[in-house]
Amino acid sequence: MPMDFEDLRRKLLQNDDEYRQLATLHHDLDEKIHDLTTRHYLSEPEHLEETTLKKRKLQLKDQMELILRRHSHGSSAAQAAH
Repeated sequence: MPMDFEDLRRKLLQNDDEYRQLATLHHDLDEKIHDLTTRHYLSEPEHLEETTLKKRKLQLKDQMELILRRHSHGSSAAQAAH
């Protein structure tokens, strides 16, 4: 039976340094974005920072998804061989 994505995410957080670092950065950016979005007013530089942080967060998510898919396909192939 193939491992579901949530189980694979947990496994990668425990065993894959690159994935764990990306997840940590993603979480940190999420906190910074939350801090900016809870303010009543953003200056122009803060608005630009918010946009930049959101773009970077999406890039990190894409990188995490690539690792997840790579491991998902690898575990599916290994299970099919058995």
